Amino acid sequence: MDLEQSATPLIISGPCSIESENQIMATARALAKIPEVKMLRGGIWKPRTRPDAFEGRGEEGLVWLREAKKETGLPTATEVATPEHVELALKYEVDALWIGARTVVNPFSVQQLADALKGVDVPVFIKNPVSPDLNLWLGAFERFQKAGVKQLAAIHRGFSYYKESPYRNFPMWEIPIELTQRLYVPLITDVSHICGNRELLLPTAQKALDLATDGLMIECHINPDEALTDARQQITPEELKQLLSNLTFRAKNSGSVEHDLANLRGEIDDIDAELLQLLARRMEVSAQIGEYKKRNNVTVVQMDRWKKILADHIATGNDLGLSPQLINEVFEAIHQASIERQSRIMESNSNQL
Repeated sequence: MDLEQSATPLIISGPCSIESENQIMATARALAKIPEVKMLRGGIWKPRTRPDAFEGRGEEGLVWLREAKKETGLPTATEVATPEHVELALKYEVDALWIGARTVVNPFSVQQLADALKGVDVPVFIKNPVSPDLNLWLGAFERFQKAGVKQLAAIHRGFSYYKESPYRNFPMWEIPIELTQRLYVPLITDVSHICGNRELLLPTAQKALDLATDGLMIECHINPDEALTDARQQITPEELKQLLSNLTFRAKNSGSVEHDLANLRGEIDDIDAELLQLLARRMEVSAQIGEYKKRNNVTVVQMDRWKKILADHIATGNDLGLSPQLINEVFEAIHQASIERQSRIMESNSNQL
Protein backbone atom coordinates (compact mmCIF):
# COMPACT_ATOMS: atom_id res chain seq x y z
CA MET A 1 0.00 0.00 0.00
CA ASP A 2 1.95 2.98 -1.26
CA LEU A 3 -0.56 5.81 -1.22
CA GLU A 4 2.04 8.53 -1.67
CA GLN A 5 3.06 7.15 -5.06
CA SER A 6 -0.52 7.07 -6.35
CA ALA A 7 -1.42 9.65 -8.98
CA THR A 8 -4.92 9.98 -7.56
CA PRO A 9 -6.27 9.67 -4.01
CA LEU A 10 -7.39 6.27 -2.77
CA ILE A 11 -11.19 6.16 -2.60
CA ILE A 12 -12.56 3.78 0.06
CA SER A 13 -16.30 3.30 0.07
CA GLY A 14 -19.00 1.01 1.39
CA PRO A 15 -21.69 0.90 4.06
CA CYS A 16 -21.22 2.10 7.61
CA SER A 17 -22.47 -1.32 8.74
CA ILE A 18 -22.81 -4.60 6.90
CA GLU A 19 -26.45 -5.40 7.60
CA SER A 20 -27.31 -8.31 5.30
CA GLU A 21 -25.85 -10.37 2.50
CA ASN A 22 -28.09 -8.69 -0.09
CA GLN A 23 -27.19 -5.22 1.15
CA ILE A 24 -23.40 -5.64 1.01
CA MET A 25 -23.42 -7.58 -2.27
CA ALA A 26 -25.65 -5.04 -4.04
CA THR A 27 -23.58 -2.14 -2.72
CA ALA A 28 -20.27 -3.80 -3.66
CA ARG A 29 -21.45 -4.61 -7.21
CA ALA A 30 -22.46 -1.00 -7.76
CA LEU A 31 -19.21 0.36 -6.30
CA ALA A 32 -17.13 -1.97 -8.49
CA LYS A 33 -18.53 -0.13 -11.52
CA ILE A 34 -17.07 3.18 -10.30
CA PRO A 35 -13.42 3.26 -11.47
CA GLU A 36 -12.26 5.64 -8.73
CA VAL A 37 -13.31 3.28 -5.92
CA LYS A 38 -10.35 1.08 -5.02
CA MET A 39 -11.38 -0.45 -1.68
CA LEU A 40 -14.61 -1.73 -0.12
CA ARG A 41 -15.26 -0.86 3.51
CA GLY A 42 -17.87 -2.33 5.81
CA GLY A 43 -18.47 -2.23 9.55
CA ILE A 44 -18.61 -5.68 11.15
CA TRP A 45 -18.52 -4.67 14.82
CA LYS A 46 -20.11 -1.34 15.68
CA PRO A 47 -19.31 0.34 19.01
CA ARG A 48 -22.65 1.89 19.94
CA THR A 49 -23.34 4.22 22.85
CA ARG A 50 -26.55 2.42 23.87
CA PRO A 51 -26.55 -1.37 24.43
CA ASP A 52 -29.78 -1.98 22.52
CA ALA A 53 -28.51 -0.33 19.33
CA PHE A 54 -27.40 -2.38 16.31
CA GLU A 55 -23.84 -3.53 17.02
CA GLY A 56 -23.04 -5.28 13.73
CA ARG A 57 -23.36 -8.80 12.32
CA GLY A 58 -20.03 -10.09 13.57
CA GLU A 59 -18.52 -13.16 11.94
CA GLU A 60 -21.51 -13.66 9.67
CA GLY A 61 -20.81 -10.25 8.13
CA LEU A 62 -17.21 -11.27 7.43
CA VAL A 63 -18.48 -14.18 5.37
CA TRP A 64 -20.51 -11.77 3.22
CA LEU A 65 -17.62 -9.30 2.97
CA ARG A 66 -15.32 -12.05 1.70
CA GLU A 67 -17.91 -13.04 -0.91
CA ALA A 68 -18.20 -9.43 -2.03
CA LYS A 69 -14.42 -9.30 -2.43
CA LYS A 70 -14.35 -12.51 -4.47
CA GLU A 71 -17.10 -11.37 -6.81
CA THR A 72 -16.00 -7.76 -7.37
CA GLY A 73 -12.23 -7.98 -6.89
CA LEU A 74 -12.30 -5.00 -4.54
CA PRO A 75 -9.91 -5.24 -1.55
CA THR A 76 -11.73 -4.97 1.75
CA ALA A 77 -11.33 -3.03 5.00
CA THR A 78 -13.05 -3.14 8.37
CA GLU A 79 -12.69 -1.79 11.91
CA VAL A 80 -11.23 -3.94 14.68
CA ALA A 81 -11.35 -3.17 18.39
CA THR A 82 -10.09 -6.37 20.07
CA PRO A 83 -7.49 -9.07 19.35
CA GLU A 84 -10.39 -11.43 18.64
CA HIS A 85 -11.62 -9.06 15.94
CA VAL A 86 -8.14 -9.07 14.40
CA GLU A 87 -8.03 -12.87 14.36
CA LEU A 88 -11.43 -13.19 12.69
CA ALA A 89 -10.78 -10.41 10.14
CA LEU A 90 -7.55 -12.07 9.04
CA LYS A 91 -9.27 -15.46 8.93
CA TYR A 92 -11.77 -14.08 6.41
CA GLU A 93 -9.04 -12.41 4.33
CA VAL A 94 -9.81 -8.77 5.08
CA ASP A 95 -7.13 -6.75 3.30
CA ALA A 96 -6.84 -3.71 5.60
CA LEU A 97 -7.85 -2.95 9.17
CA TRP A 98 -8.64 0.32 10.82
CA ILE A 99 -8.60 1.31 14.48
CA GLY A 100 -11.63 3.37 15.46
CA ALA A 101 -11.70 6.72 17.23
CA ARG A 102 -13.15 5.27 20.42
CA THR A 103 -10.45 2.63 20.57
CA VAL A 104 -7.57 5.04 19.95
CA VAL A 105 -8.44 6.93 23.14
CA ASN A 106 -7.47 3.85 25.20
CA PRO A 107 -3.73 3.06 25.08
CA PHE A 108 -4.34 -0.35 26.68
CA SER A 109 -6.66 -1.37 23.83
CA VAL A 110 -4.26 0.01 21.23
CA GLN A 111 -1.39 -1.97 22.74
CA GLN A 112 -3.44 -5.19 22.68
CA LEU A 113 -4.19 -4.66 18.98
CA ALA A 114 -0.55 -3.85 18.22
CA ASP A 115 0.52 -7.05 19.98
CA ALA A 116 -2.07 -9.04 18.02
CA LEU A 117 -0.63 -7.73 14.75
CA LYS A 118 3.03 -8.47 15.42
CA GLY A 119 4.50 -10.21 12.40
CA VAL A 120 1.39 -9.61 10.28
CA ASP A 121 1.92 -7.72 7.02
CA VAL A 122 -1.42 -5.93 6.69
CA PRO A 123 -2.20 -2.22 6.24
CA VAL A 124 -3.45 -0.60 9.45
CA PHE A 125 -5.34 2.68 9.29
CA ILE A 126 -5.47 4.61 12.57
CA LYS A 127 -8.34 7.04 13.07
CA ASN A 128 -7.83 10.13 15.18
CA PRO A 129 -9.11 9.95 18.77
CA VAL A 130 -12.48 11.50 19.54
CA SER A 131 -10.84 14.38 21.39
CA PRO A 132 -8.39 16.74 19.63
CA ASP A 133 -5.33 15.19 21.27
CA LEU A 134 -2.42 14.98 18.84
CA ASN A 135 -0.17 13.15 21.30
CA LEU A 136 -2.78 10.43 21.80
CA TRP A 137 -2.95 9.92 18.04
CA LEU A 138 0.85 9.90 17.75
CA GLY A 139 1.08 7.41 20.61
CA ALA A 140 -1.16 4.96 18.77
CA PHE A 141 1.16 5.07 15.75
CA GLU A 142 4.20 4.57 17.95
CA ARG A 143 2.70 1.43 19.51
CA PHE A 144 2.09 -0.15 16.10
CA GLN A 145 5.51 0.92 14.87
CA LYS A 146 7.16 -0.73 17.88
CA ALA A 147 5.17 -3.88 17.12
CA GLY A 148 6.76 -3.94 13.65
CA VAL A 149 3.68 -2.94 11.66
CA LYS A 150 5.07 -1.31 8.51
CA GLN A 151 2.00 -0.30 6.51
CA LEU A 152 0.44 2.51 8.52
CA ALA A 153 -1.86 5.33 7.47
CA ALA A 154 -3.94 7.92 9.31
CA ILE A 155 -7.68 8.45 8.98
CA HIS A 156 -8.94 11.92 9.81
CA ARG A 157 -12.58 11.67 10.91
CA GLY A 158 -12.89 14.94 12.83
CA PHE A 159 -13.11 15.72 16.55
CA SER A 160 -15.78 16.26 19.16
CA TYR A 161 -16.23 19.99 19.59
CA TYR A 162 -17.93 21.92 22.36
CA LYS A 163 -19.06 24.78 20.11
CA GLU A 164 -22.02 24.70 17.75
CA SER A 165 -20.96 23.52 14.31
CA PRO A 166 -22.52 22.28 11.06
CA TYR A 167 -20.27 19.24 11.29
CA ARG A 168 -20.86 16.06 13.23
CA ASN A 169 -17.15 16.07 14.09
CA PHE A 170 -15.23 19.32 13.64
CA PRO A 171 -12.39 18.95 11.08
CA MET A 172 -9.63 20.90 12.86
CA TRP A 173 -7.52 20.43 9.73
CA GLU A 174 -4.37 21.67 11.42
CA ILE A 175 -4.15 18.54 13.61
CA PRO A 176 -3.99 15.90 10.83
CA ILE A 177 -1.64 18.16 8.87
CA GLU A 178 0.73 18.34 11.84
CA LEU A 179 0.49 14.57 12.32
CA THR A 180 1.60 13.90 8.74
CA GLN A 181 4.43 16.41 9.09
CA ARG A 182 5.70 14.55 12.13
CA LEU A 183 5.23 11.00 10.90
CA TYR A 184 5.16 11.24 7.09
CA VAL A 185 2.29 8.75 6.89
CA PRO A 186 -0.46 8.77 4.24
CA LEU A 187 -3.61 10.60 5.29
CA ILE A 188 -7.13 9.46 4.42
CA THR A 189 -10.04 11.79 5.18
CA ASP A 190 -13.25 10.19 6.39
CA VAL A 191 -15.58 12.89 5.17
CA SER A 192 -18.70 10.93 6.14
CA HIS A 193 -17.90 11.05 9.85
CA ILE A 194 -16.69 14.63 9.68
CA CYS A 195 -19.94 15.76 8.06
CA GLY A 196 -22.58 13.52 9.58
CA ASN A 197 -24.79 14.88 6.82
CA ARG A 198 -24.63 13.96 3.13
CA GLU A 199 -25.31 17.58 2.13
CA LEU A 200 -21.85 18.61 3.37
CA LEU A 201 -19.88 15.82 1.70
CA LEU A 202 -18.92 17.58 -1.55
CA PRO A 203 -17.41 20.80 -0.10
CA THR A 204 -15.70 18.87 2.68
CA ALA A 205 -14.21 16.32 0.30
CA GLN A 206 -12.96 19.13 -1.94
CA LYS A 207 -11.40 20.87 1.06
CA ALA A 208 -9.60 17.65 1.99
CA LEU A 209 -8.29 17.24 -1.57
CA ASP A 210 -7.12 20.85 -1.66
CA LEU A 211 -5.12 20.11 1.50
CA ALA A 212 -3.45 17.17 -0.28
CA THR A 213 -5.14 14.24 1.41
CA ASP A 214 -3.99 10.83 0.11
CA GLY A 215 -7.45 9.30 0.15
CA LEU A 216 -11.13 9.71 0.93
CA MET A 217 -13.40 7.39 2.91
CA ILE A 218 -17.03 7.91 1.93
CA GLU A 219 -19.83 5.76 3.27
CA CYS A 220 -22.11 4.30 0.62
CA HIS A 221 -25.26 2.21 1.01
CA ILE A 222 -27.58 0.76 -1.61
CA ASN A 223 -30.52 2.26 0.32
CA PRO A 224 -29.11 4.77 2.84
CA ASP A 225 -32.43 5.99 4.19
CA GLU A 226 -33.04 2.50 5.60
CA ALA A 227 -29.52 2.05 7.01
CA LEU A 228 -29.33 0.71 10.55
CA THR A 229 -26.46 3.07 11.44
CA ASP A 230 -25.56 6.63 10.38
CA ALA A 231 -28.24 6.88 7.71
CA ARG A 232 -27.92 10.66 7.25
CA GLN A 233 -24.28 10.58 6.21
CA GLN A 234 -24.46 7.71 3.71
CA ILE A 235 -25.14 8.08 -0.01
CA THR A 236 -26.11 5.74 -2.84
CA PRO A 237 -23.50 4.45 -5.32
CA GLU A 238 -24.99 6.69 -8.00
CA GLU A 239 -24.70 9.71 -5.72
CA LEU A 240 -21.10 8.74 -4.99
CA LYS A 241 -20.35 8.57 -8.70
CA GLN A 242 -21.82 12.06 -9.15
CA LEU A 243 -19.92 13.42 -6.16
CA LEU A 244 -16.59 12.11 -7.45
CA SER A 245 -17.23 13.61 -10.88
CA ASN A 246 -17.74 17.02 -9.26
CA LEU A 247 -14.44 16.95 -7.36
CA THR A 248 -11.27 18.60 -8.60
CA PHE A 249 -8.28 16.33 -8.08
CA ARG A 250 -5.04 18.29 -7.81
CA ALA A 251 -1.51 17.02 -8.34
CA LYS A 252 0.46 16.64 -5.11
CA ASN A 253 3.75 16.93 -7.01
CA SER A 254 3.75 19.99 -9.21
CA GLY A 255 6.11 18.78 -11.94
CA SER A 256 6.88 21.56 -14.39
CA VAL A 257 5.44 24.28 -12.14
CA GLU A 258 7.57 23.29 -9.15
CA HIS A 259 10.16 25.95 -9.98
CA ASP A 260 7.54 28.70 -9.90
CA LEU A 261 6.15 27.36 -6.64
CA ALA A 262 9.63 27.29 -5.15
CA ASN A 263 10.04 30.98 -5.97
CA LEU A 264 6.69 31.86 -4.42
CA ARG A 265 7.44 29.76 -1.34
CA GLY A 266 10.80 31.51 -1.05
CA GLU A 267 8.96 34.84 -1.10
CA ILE A 268 6.69 33.61 1.70
CA ASP A 269 9.74 32.56 3.72
CA ASP A 270 11.19 36.05 3.33
CA ILE A 271 7.91 37.67 4.38
CA ASP A 272 7.68 35.36 7.41
CA ALA A 273 11.21 36.35 8.42
CA GLU A 274 10.21 40.02 8.20
CA LEU A 275 7.09 39.33 10.29
CA LEU A 276 9.23 37.72 13.00
CA GLN A 277 11.56 40.72 13.06
CA LEU A 278 8.56 43.07 13.34
CA LEU A 279 7.02 40.97 16.10
CA ALA A 280 10.27 41.03 18.04
CA ARG A 281 10.45 44.83 17.65
CA ARG A 282 6.82 45.17 18.73
CA MET A 283 7.48 43.16 21.88
CA GLU A 284 10.47 45.38 22.67
CA VAL A 285 8.27 48.48 22.42
CA SER A 286 5.61 46.74 24.51
CA ALA A 287 8.23 46.12 27.20
CA GLN A 288 9.20 49.80 27.14
CA ILE A 289 5.52 50.69 27.60
CA GLY A 290 5.40 48.26 30.51
CA GLU A 291 8.35 50.02 32.16
CA TYR A 292 6.62 53.38 31.69
CA LYS A 293 3.38 52.05 33.23
CA LYS A 294 5.35 50.70 36.19
CA ARG A 295 7.05 54.02 36.85
CA ASN A 296 3.79 55.94 36.56
CA ASN A 297 1.57 53.43 38.38
CA VAL A 298 -0.65 52.78 35.33
CA THR A 299 -2.61 49.55 34.94
CA VAL A 300 -1.40 47.04 32.34
CA VAL A 301 -4.69 46.81 30.43
CA GLN A 302 -6.79 49.68 29.08
CA MET A 303 -9.70 47.83 27.49
CA ASP A 304 -11.38 50.85 25.87
CA ARG A 305 -8.19 51.70 23.98
CA TRP A 306 -7.67 48.05 22.97
CA LYS A 307 -11.21 47.66 21.65
CA LYS A 308 -10.78 50.75 19.48
CA ILE A 309 -7.40 49.56 18.18
CA LEU A 310 -8.79 46.12 17.32
CA ALA A 311 -11.81 47.62 15.55
CA ASP A 312 -9.49 49.86 13.51
CA HIS A 313 -7.28 46.88 12.59
CA ILE A 314 -10.29 44.83 11.48
CA ALA A 315 -11.53 47.71 9.31
CA THR A 316 -8.10 48.18 7.76
CA GLY A 317 -7.71 44.44 7.23
CA ASN A 318 -11.08 44.31 5.53
CA ASP A 319 -9.91 46.98 3.07
CA LEU A 320 -6.89 44.79 2.36
CA GLY A 321 -9.00 41.69 1.74
CA LEU A 322 -8.22 40.04 5.10
CA SER A 323 -10.96 38.29 7.06
CA PRO A 324 -12.07 39.79 10.40
CA GLN A 325 -11.55 36.38 12.04
CA LEU A 326 -7.90 36.31 10.98
CA ILE A 327 -7.23 39.87 12.16
CA ASN A 328 -9.02 39.22 15.45
CA GLU A 329 -7.13 35.99 16.18
CA VAL A 330 -3.70 37.37 15.23
CA PHE A 331 -3.96 40.62 17.17
CA GLU A 332 -5.67 39.04 20.19
CA ALA A 333 -2.71 36.65 20.41
CA ILE A 334 -0.23 39.52 20.09
CA HIS A 335 -2.14 41.58 22.66
CA GLN A 336 -2.19 38.69 25.12
CA ALA A 337 1.56 38.19 24.73
CA SER A 338 2.10 41.91 25.37
CA ILE A 339 -0.07 41.78 28.51
CA GLU A 340 1.89 38.82 29.84
CA ARG A 341 5.20 40.57 29.21
CA GLN A 342 4.07 43.79 30.87
CA SER A 343 2.64 41.82 33.79
CA ARG A 344 6.00 40.17 34.37
CA ILE A 345 7.59 43.62 34.45
CA MET A 346 5.05 44.72 37.08
CA GLU A 347 5.66 41.54 39.12
CA SER A 348 9.43 42.02 39.05
CA ASN A 349 8.94 45.49 40.47
CA SER A 350 6.73 44.14 43.28
CA ASN A 351 9.24 41.45 44.15
CA GLN A 352 12.00 44.03 44.44
CA LEU A 353 9.89 45.93 46.93
